[in-house]
Amino acid sequence: MASSDLKSAALLDQMKTHFSTDAGKALIKKIGLVYQINLAPKKMGFNEEIYVVDLKKGEVTKGPYEGGKPDATFSFTDEDFYKIATGKMNPQIAFMRGKMKVKGSLSAAQKFTPDIFPKPSKM
Repeated sequence: MASSDLKSAALLDQMKTHFSTDAGKALIKKIGLVYQINLAPKKMGFNEEIYVVDLKKGEVTKGPYEGGKPDATFSFTDEDFYKIATGKMNPQIAFMRGKMKVKGSLSAAQKFTPDIFPKPSKM
């Protein structure tokens, strides 16, 4: 994956490793959906970096999804995505406040919860 200035990029990198663990494999079995995440450094819709979190194959890749349509596509700023992924912001509240935009299946989108992210290592 090309390096990125986004805080969230490191988090998405950790997800790759997470998918190879037993907990990660259980998630893939349970969810089995493909998410595209559009991350903007400052303002949604501008200079976005696009990532695909594939919970069918257990992969995280940079760039738009090429296997048809993702089940759901999310748009965030880097900061808001980071807060949601680390459990500091509730996804429903983020959505209601317009900090997260969703396209595609809402039922698929509802399975995209902070639980799918690896927990930050506690020291």
